[in-house]
Amino acid sequence: MIGHNRTVREQHEGGGRGASVRRRGASGGPGNYLARHLQTFFYALGQLSLKPFSTLMMVAVIGIALAMPAGLHVLLRNVQQVLGGWDSAAQLSLFLHHQTGEAEALALAAQLRQRQGIGSVEYISSMQAMAEFQRHSGFGEALSALEENPLPPVLVVYPAIELQGPELLAQLRQELSAEQAVEIAQLDMQWVKRLYALMDIGQRGVWVLAAMFALGVLLVVGNTIRLAIQNRRDEIIIIKLIGGTDAFIRRPFLYTGFWYGLLGGVVALILIELALWLLSGPVNQLALLYSSEFRLARSDLLTAASLLGGGLLLGLCGSWLAVGRHLRAIEPT
Repeated sequence: MIGHNRTVREQHEGGGRGASVRRRGASGGPGNYLARHLQTFFYALGQLSLKPFSTLMMVAVIGIALAMPAGLHVLLRNVQQVLGGWDSAAQLSLFLHHQTGEAEALALAAQLRQRQGIGSVEYISSMQAMAEFQRHSGFGEALSALEENPLPPVLVVYPAIELQGPELLAQLRQELSAEQAVEIAQLDMQWVKRLYALMDIGQRGVWVLAAMFALGVLLVVGNTIRLAIQNRRDEIIIIKLIGGTDAFIRRPFLYTGFWYGLLGGVVALILIELALWLLSGPVNQLALLYSSEFRLARSDLLTAASLLGGGLLLGLCGSWLAVGRHLRAIEPT
C-alpha cells in the first residue's frame, strides 16, 4: 500500500498550498476521482501478481466452485436438446375408425400438419400396420389366416418442440380425440410426466448447487480479505491517523475481491470448455451408433457472461462484507 499511502500524504500537506490543491481538485474532481480508481484498480492486480502461488490457489478454488453448477447447467441443456430432437420423446397415436378410408385419413393428416403446435404427422395404413405386426410378433402364419384385417389405420402425431410439456400434450390429446374420424387418442402421459419431472429436479438441483457454491465463494473471498486486513492493520491505522477515510482504505480491498472473482470466472469457463472437449469425442461416437448428428453444445455467450459477471459480483460482495465488518474494528488508540 505504499503508493496508496503516498496519495493520502499528498492530500494532507498543510498550509495555503493544501488549500490551492483543494481548489484545483474541485475544478477537476471527476477526472481526479477516476484516476485514483484506476490507480487502485491496477495496484490491486499488482499486489496479487506479487503472490502468484497463493493467488492461483485462491482463483482455482473460486473457479471450481463456479464451474460445478455452470457445468451441470450446460450438461442439462444438452440433455434437453437431445430430448427435444428425439422424435419418440412424445408422440400421439390416433387410432382411426376401422371404416375410415385412405383418402379421408390422408386428408386429416394434411389438416393436422397445418395446425399450430404439431411438428409432423405420419400415416400408417391398416395394411402397413398388419405387415409390421407380422414381422415383430412372430405370429405371421396365424395372422395370414385371418379373413379380415382387424387393425385400424393410425396417424402418429409428433408435437412441436415448444409444445412438449405434460399439460400441453394432455390438452392436445383431448383436442385431437374430438376429431370425428378418431376413435382413440393414446398418449403415454405417465412416461412424459416422469421425464419432465426428472428434468425439473435437475434444474432445481442446479439452482440449489449454485446457491451453495455461491455462499462458499463469499466465505472464501471474505476470509481472504479479512486476513489481508489483519496483515495491513498497522498501515490502516497510520492512514486513519493522517486523515484517510474508510472509503479510501476500503477501495484496494474491494478491487482485490473484484480481481479474485473475475479471474475465478475465467478459470471456471476454461474448466467447462475443457470438460466439454474431453466429452465431445465419446458423445459423438455414441451419436453415430444411433445414426444421430447430435453434437455437444458449447458454452454460449450468455453462459460466459453469467460466469464472469457472477464471479465478479461474488468477489465484490465477499470483500465488501469482510471490509465493512473488520475495518470498523481497527481504530487508532
